Parts: sequence; structure tokens; C-alpha cells
Amino acid sequence: MYPQQIIDALRHVRYPGNGKDLIESGMLEDDIRISGLAVSFSLIFDKDNDPFMKSVIKAAEVAVQTYVDANAAVTIHSKFRKQQIPETQPRRNRDAKHIIAIHSGKGGVGKSTVAANLAVALANRGYKVGLLDADIHGPSIPKMFHTEDCRPVSIEVDGRDLIDPIEQYGVKMLSIGFFVDPANAVVWRGGLASNAVKQLIDDANWGQLDYFLIDLPPGTSDIHLTLVSALQLTGAIVVTTPQDVALRASELVVTAGFWQAVAKLFENDLKSEC
Repeated sequence: MYPQQIIDALRHVRYPGNGKDLIESGMLEDDIRISGLAVSFSLIFDKDNDPFMKSVIKAAEVAVQTYVDANAAVTIHSKFRKQQIPETQPRRNRDAKHIIAIHSGKGGVGKSTVAANLAVALANRGYKVGLLDADIHGPSIPKMFHTEDCRPVSIEVDGRDLIDPIEQYGVKMLSIGFFVDPANAVVWRGGLASNAVKQLIDDANWGQLDYFLIDLPPGTSDIHLTLVSALQLTGAIVVTTPQDVALRASELVVTAGFWQAVAKLFENDLKSEC
């Protein structure tokens, strides 16, 4: 047996993930070893949990025995390409100087009212302000800004198709309420809701902002964790009313360490603006 025979045999095995043969896919490591009827080599997979790994290895073994020698003793090792290590630190939105989350332990305490008035107040002072309504299941920003009938359009920016935020009272804003029928409830699982929020952040033409305000859903959920991993918050505002239930709900959120771990309230650069 010769190495070229092994290579030619493996051209008959296709990787289901892309439909190409193992050689064309660059999956054969340069470590073919032949000793009599014993042959060994390695196949390279992208990750150690590749769903096709076992079937591909078996198919490669059969190919060598079919096209080279039926009596060959084939040993195939699996190797994995180095995976990119994910960033451990959340990234800062390069287009916003300050990113502030407005949050509450329960609904109906005025969180969106605070977010809307804070956005307009900052805009009136001459700041460039963006407001994201991240409350997927109960978007209220469109109603507060009298923009319920508005529908954002897609525009091309630097070769990318981006969502153009609705602008009202000097505030750029996006909400899932602009894209769904207000008469129908939005029932999405956590992953789908989180992806929708990420798209409103990453695939929108926010431009350069002084303040990017995020009106979060009440409580804690996948959406909160998604935003924490995607953005570096400048600070957070927790809104509550004086009733015992509302205060208790807010205390649970804060004392759980959620916001303590993701935001430094009123950093020095923010204090100078307040």
C-alpha cells in the first residue's frame, strides 16, 4: 500500500456537512502511516461533537478496504480544528458613549414612562439619543411616542441592509411593536426573543449616539442575559413604586447580584452628565 492509494480511496467518501469528499474538504491530516497491511491516519473535524464523525470514520475505513486492500487493518484517529475562544468580556457598542438599562422587578410601575421621558429630556438638551424597547412581550414605547402606525424601513449603509429607526421628538427608537400586529400577543421562546433584540441592536442604523437607553422587560430573563453578553452597560436604573410587593420584587432583582455583576451604577463619566 502507498499513501496515494489511501488518498485516492478517501476521495470516494463525502462529508455530509458540505457534500465534498474528504480530500477536497481538507479533512485528511498529513500523518498517513503504513506498515504491511496496517494503515493509520487522522481525519480533522471542526468540533468534537460533530454529528457526522462516527459515520464518516466508518465510511473512510470501508473505502480503504474497498479501493486499496480488503485485508487492511485501518486505524483512524480524529482531530479537531482549534475553536475560537469566545470573548469573556462584554463588548461596548462602538456607536454609543453611554448605554443605560432601565429596569423593574415587576410590570406596571412606570419603567417605560421613565425611559421615554428620560430619552426626550436628554434629546432636548442636545444629546443624540437612541431608545430600544426590549420588552418583547409588552412593547409600549410606540404608543408613548404616538408612533404605533409607523413601520421602519431597510436602508443600505456601507454595503449592509440596516433597519432605519423611527425618530420622534429627537429620539431614535426601535421596538418589536413596530413589526407585529398590536392586536395579537407575541408568544416567543427565550432564544427567539433574544435573537430579535440582538437584531434590533446589531442590524439597525443607530449612528453615533451619546446615550443608548434600553427599556428592559420586568424581572430577569434570557433577554437580560443576552444584552449583558452583547453590551457593556454604563449604568442601570431600577424603577419601582412604594408598595410592598413592588419594592420586594425590585429588592430580589438587586440582591440577587444580577445588576451588581453587569453594571457599575453612575460611573464617573456619567456623573458629570447628570
